[in-house]
Amino acid sequence: MRMRRAVINAALLAVALFVPASASPQNVAITNARIIVGSGQVIDSGTIIVRDGKIAMVMGGSTQIPRGLQVIDATGMSAMPGFIDGHKHLADGPTGKAWMQSLLEAGYTTVLIGGGAADANLSLAKKIESGEYNGPRVIPSGTVALRQTPLEARIAVQALAQMGIKHTGEIGLTPEPAPPQAEIEVLKAIVDEAKKVGIQVNVHAVSSPAMIAAIDAGVTRLVHLPNKDWTTYEQADAVAQAGAIVAGLIAFGAPNIDTLSQGPAPVQWPKDNTPRFRDGKPWPEAILDGEGRGQEAGYKVVNARTSWDAGVVYGYGTDTNYAPLWGLEHELRSLALMFSMRDIVKLMGPNSASYIEMNDQLGTLEAGKLADIVILDGDPLEGYWNMLKPKLVLKGGVIVADKR
Repeated sequence: MRMRRAVINAALLAVALFVPASASPQNVAITNARIIVGSGQVIDSGTIIVRDGKIAMVMGGSTQIPRGLQVIDATGMSAMPGFIDGHKHLADGPTGKAWMQSLLEAGYTTVLIGGGAADANLSLAKKIESGEYNGPRVIPSGTVALRQTPLEARIAVQALAQMGIKHTGEIGLTPEPAPPQAEIEVLKAIVDEAKKVGIQVNVHAVSSPAMIAAIDAGVTRLVHLPNKDWTTYEQADAVAQAGAIVAGLIAFGAPNIDTLSQGPAPVQWPKDNTPRFRDGKPWPEAILDGEGRGQEAGYKVVNARTSWDAGVVYGYGTDTNYAPLWGLEHELRSLALMFSMRDIVKLMGPNSASYIEMNDQLGTLEAGKLADIVILDGDPLEGYWNMLKPKLVLKGGVIVADKR
């Protein structure tokens, strides 16, 4: 009898060891935290109760902690929604596992893959869901080309739907002088078919004429703001009136110095105080476009503010394979040129959640939402640098990164 019980216990232990971490959310009480809710509300010292992967309660002041909860004392720290990257290219490979972990450690809990083959993106998502990789919640996308007939494009969209894909990868419109009519007709077919099967269409339109053409074709998700020209207030207002959401990448074109590229093939750039473009090529020569020395770095930040002031819902995306924490800093530095920290919290939280159509589950620390929480050392409202100090990261109620 004892031997049989020992065998059963050993078998149960073996099963437990192979249960993915994503299946075991903790019941947690985060106490004494400065809570950056994401809706504009800030609780100077409060408590977040997490049960079964979701936020059960958010309250200010002292409170009696229910028994049976793991208590995390966040005195001197801030809690804010997990970071969402609405447009980033991910790929698996020899460094895939380490790359996914480093994204979590930087505070990212959700990433929409910006392009690539649907089956490869699905495979990466499944590795994370199963617990083989510890990584952010990865939302797969699939490529739909413009260089095909409208009928072929419709068939491609249907194929993505059959695979369970809910997003296209970025669809690149010709930016200058403007997209040809043949591209627009294919894009209209994609948008129409995608509505029928419940797929979000994400479009890469990096000039103001391309952006307006995309909006006119029915697109409501833009993965970039124009980096070829200045967007007028009238053009920005047209985007806002269409209800379109932009996934940012404000730092595109800004020089990088002494950084690390991380992805399927990490590259350490020489630490020689030399400015480089995001692919490591010399800045600004690598991005000259017949207009001046790296002007697109200026277009992006000004167009972001113009769009914001016109009422465009502007979210967060990086589109780069920098080491995640460095890439976060690079993007935040540029955002801080044009936006307050309260606005940055809004665009990284609820606006980005809206972009990926998960604003009912993510983007704010409110009861009923998924417990995606970043606990930071310091107050992010004092400056973006305090968003670079993640101490603890929870994804769906699971502690996935701990630097305490």
